[in-house]
Amino acid sequence: MKLSENTVNVLKNFSSINTALWFKSGNTLRTISPFKTVLAEAVVDETIPSDFGVYDLHQLLSILSLYQDTPEVTVVGNDLVIQGNAGRSKITYRCCDATMIKTPPDKDIKLPSEDLSFLLTETDLDWVLKSASVLASPNIAVVGDGTKLVLKTLDASNDSAHTDTLDLGPHSGDPVKFVFKTENWKFLPGTYAVTASNKSATAGVAKFQNQARKVVYFVAIEGQTK
Repeated sequence: MKLSENTVNVLKNFSSINTALWFKSGNTLRTISPFKTVLAEAVVDETIPSDFGVYDLHQLLSILSLYQDTPEVTVVGNDLVIQGNAGRSKITYRCCDATMIKTPPDKDIKLPSEDLSFLLTETDLDWVLKSASVLASPNIAVVGDGTKLVLKTLDASNDSAHTDTLDLGPHSGDPVKFVFKTENWKFLPGTYAVTASNKSATAGVAKFQNQARKVVYFVAIEGQTK
């Protein structure tokens, strides 16, 4: 199989969530962060012929980037055979066992409730991530006061820290405040349909569905107020 640019971009993104990845036969890739705060799922262009594990996804991506052409990747036993440069180069990459990789649960994730839904545009996502980086904000919050919905970069443990507030539009219903760790917002660029659940009394989870790609993220909510 030859990995498309879209699939390579997905793998690059997934490597920021977990450096190891278990590839299952089919066309769906799933990963989970070491502390289980982010789960991501993507439907890719290729059909993966059989299960195999990659312990260092960064290294595999570096190998693929060596080739000026698009290399052919073949699963041979417990190895990946990567052949390119017009067939003149063949790299044998050793796969790892499933026990060496933290993998997501097989069952689909369903939010226990849908307590807030909004559209996060690519422009606004890009802005809030850049703002959080410049201001060194460890947290991003989605705040609705019953009138207006905003994205806010902040330090949830320090009221005197720098903040940025971005107006997202009108908000109706009960006031809400969902706080995330900035480091968990590891999304591919794009516009996202966001749904957050505050079912739990202490924390919750939010779903980020990419509107242009078949990619979805589930991100833990670190704190909330209602």
